Amino acid sequence: MAESIDIRELNEKIERHSAFVTNLMAGMEQTIIGQKHLVEALLLGLLSDGHVLLEGVPGLAKTKAIKTLASLIDAKFSRIQFTPDLLPADVIGTMIYSQKDGEFKAKKGPVFANFVLADEINRAPAKVQSALLEAMQERQVTISTSTYELPKPFLVLATQNPIEQEGTYPLPEAQVDRFMLKVVIDYPKLEEEKKIIRQNISGEGQQVSAIMGTKEIDEARKVVREVYLDEKIEQYITDIVFATRYPEKYSLKELKGLIGFGGSPRASINLALAARSYAFIKHRGYVIPEDVRAVAQDVLRHRIGLTYEAEASNVTSEEIISKILNKVEVP
Repeated sequence: MAESIDIRELNEKIERHSAFVTNLMAGMEQTIIGQKHLVEALLLGLLSDGHVLLEGVPGLAKTKAIKTLASLIDAKFSRIQFTPDLLPADVIGTMIYSQKDGEFKAKKGPVFANFVLADEINRAPAKVQSALLEAMQERQVTISTSTYELPKPFLVLATQNPIEQEGTYPLPEAQVDRFMLKVVIDYPKLEEEKKIIRQNISGEGQQVSAIMGTKEIDEARKVVREVYLDEKIEQYITDIVFATRYPEKYSLKELKGLIGFGGSPRASINLALAARSYAFIKHRGYVIPEDVRAVAQDVLRHRIGLTYEAEASNVTSEEIISKILNKVEVP
């Protein structure tokens, strides 16, 4: 009985603290028509302190969505346009000799911001992408012999066009795994497309202004950690990730030859964090299996390695995840 009262209290607390989510979504809708999944994914990354990779063909408002979110929060925003001739120093910064002081000083790069838009991240070679690894994982940057802390919150929001295009470099596995979510953006619906045309030819698109600061984001993240995650849900998350590694143990023998490698413990952690944030966005104080299922594709699609056999049969990681979700017992 005491536990049910606690859950009720927690629900009320989450409802109070998650009210700003409605305002953020309304702010996003002023410039972004449709693309509800994209907006939710950006909010999940923001609340879970996780980086987000958006993939889709050009013109689907990936960059616009990120810039709108950054405008709604009073924080430092920087955009890095990834190109084949970009250097690591262009991202993290470098040492510059100061004639006035007679010594080398660190000139910090654009990565020193709260929101970093890595636009078309797969257009730059691996040495530039690797410059982001330390920043994304340790929230710090090493320039020469000195290490500098990055501002809080720190979020990398990257976009990429599908890999098949010419002049792109597939992201290294270590880099892809640093992204909490990989979101595949689809075309808008017919009615949404008509609204997009109307908005653009009439110049109706509104400018958005900041409705909250970084302090409120920090407070919201603390509340997200209080969202109740039952042991049965923990077991469900672990079973899903283990099924990507050992499908035969979950009566999925047909997947054994299709999966090169499954999700790492980082997949389990991010699945739990994203499910908590999803419950928070839905103004709920506890995680239900539907929350886990709602975020599973975005958390896992880039963490499952496909074998040559899978690629030859045109099997995608999304299909594998769907089969696992349909097979693993729901608590």
